[in-house]
Amino acid sequence: MSDDTMEPLTSGDPAAVDFTLRDDPWDLFAEWMAQASASEPEDPNAMALATAGSDGLPDVRMVLLKGVDPRGFVFYTNVDSAKGAELRENPQAALVLHWKSLRRQVRARGPVEPVSAQEADAYFASRHRDSRIGAHASRQSRPLLDRATLEAEVAALSARYEDKPVPRPENWTGFRIVPSAIEFWENGPFRLHDRVRFKKAGSGWERSRLYP
Repeated sequence: MSDDTMEPLTSGDPAAVDFTLRDDPWDLFAEWMAQASASEPEDPNAMALATAGSDGLPDVRMVLLKGVDPRGFVFYTNVDSAKGAELRENPQAALVLHWKSLRRQVRARGPVEPVSAQEADAYFASRHRDSRIGAHASRQSRPLLDRATLEAEVAALSARYEDKPVPRPENWTGFRIVPSAIEFWENGPFRLHDRVRFKKAGSGWERSRLYP
């Protein structure tokens, strides 16, 4: 069946269709994320992250959403990476999460700020030990001679921290996208999709429905 003739996944479910009338984007996002977590086969928190440096040329890559609350959307990275450098030059970003199984997506954009050291420490400590070692070993975005070089560095660090806590590297932390706008999209038949955009207005949000 062509996607032009697919019925909305929520067809016949008034509670789900009424997302267009919701007033709080964070409650709606939490609901959609919970449904995606139950429906998506892998990484429902995978999101495309777009940044741009001082040259204005955009970059985009997939990262994992690791925290969300009314303050914004959080991801973690090496600050010496390409995206880290771009965020230093231009601390703004956009994201999109696409859930194919639900035929939905969420977009957001806004300024970016670093998370607190306490938040970064807590998340880093929750990671698998091998991932913590990898954060030390990877000089993210820089040229790598060969795979053996990386594996040797990982082995050396594993030996160094054997039976010891693996500390968070100083150049590894999180960033929070503080959205000025959040848009929810749901597939509709014949490309007549549902789109609702929330724009920040003071301490609240203005909601508007958009043409597909």
